[in-house]
Amino acid sequence: MRKIIMFGVRDEERTVAENWAKEHQVELSINEENFTPELIERVKGYDGLSLSQVGKLDESLYAQLHQMGIKQIAQRSAGVDMYNLALAKENDIIISNVPSYSPESIAEWTVAMALNIIRKYDLIQERVNEHNFSWTPEIRGRLMGDMKVAVLGTGRIGQAVARFFKGFGCEIIGYDLYPNSQLSDLLTYGDSIEEVIKDADIISLHMPATEENYHLFDKELLLKCKKDAILLNMARGALIDTKALIEVLDEGHLMGAGLDTYEEEGPLIPKNLTDQTIEDELFLQVINHPKIIYSPHIAFYTDEAVKNLVEGGLNATLEVIETGTTRNRVN
Repeated sequence: MRKIIMFGVRDEERTVAENWAKEHQVELSINEENFTPELIERVKGYDGLSLSQVGKLDESLYAQLHQMGIKQIAQRSAGVDMYNLALAKENDIIISNVPSYSPESIAEWTVAMALNIIRKYDLIQERVNEHNFSWTPEIRGRLMGDMKVAVLGTGRIGQAVARFFKGFGCEIIGYDLYPNSQLSDLLTYGDSIEEVIKDADIISLHMPATEENYHLFDKELLLKCKKDAILLNMARGALIDTKALIEVLDEGHLMGAGLDTYEEEGPLIPKNLTDQTIEDELFLQVINHPKIIYSPHIAFYTDEAVKNLVEGGLNATLEVIETGTTRNRVN
């Protein structure tokens, strides 16, 4: 019987994984801990490995996994920036992802964040809690349907985001390294990021994180946005220079930002730190900033997505075991 070991498994994922194992006649070891060098011995005797890695994977593990005969790591998410893909390839390890598990879940959260900022929901709720029910310009919103939305990255998630904003009547402009000619009824592509963002009221990021786009939105690019623009990031924290974003917001250049990710979130997400001291001062500035709405990387987090991520990761693991490769290989 084929044997697969999983790490980083939450309680809600366990039943999905167990049902999958029964259906596919696979022996499955389920571990709630994240995979670290201290746990390498648990992998001995298994054919495949499925992870839900958030922070960087310790680079000493690639060679150790190779020595144990492990041929792949199946990441249970779309993003794979936590892996050294070149080092994995050197050790004959296939890295796979789950490229599409619920684009609509992320798109819904993106639009919800935009509406929250545009309609001043947090400020209104704060005033309601103080029994201040007056109507004043501070809480007056804007009509989203009159806005121009820039979607950076027009893959599955970006397309869903564009469709949802289009449903409100927004004009959609897009940017992608590989423009999709089939989206002409949905959006108009720009030739550069600078061109796309300069007149956009809402800028929504749906790009993978790479070495080339690290801190893509630095202070220089942020200042090229409209002064009252809204920046949304449901993709990867490394796309934005967080210090620069806070500076720009403090200077009054952007209306606000909606962030579902933070560039140093590895030690923080998804953990309950209620009774602990958070020492990351930059992160504290993010979650306490009056112009930032932050959520802990949960844009994807729906019933459908949880099921699809678990099954997608395990399907890729089994595919490599049985065929030597997978359609979801990223290296």
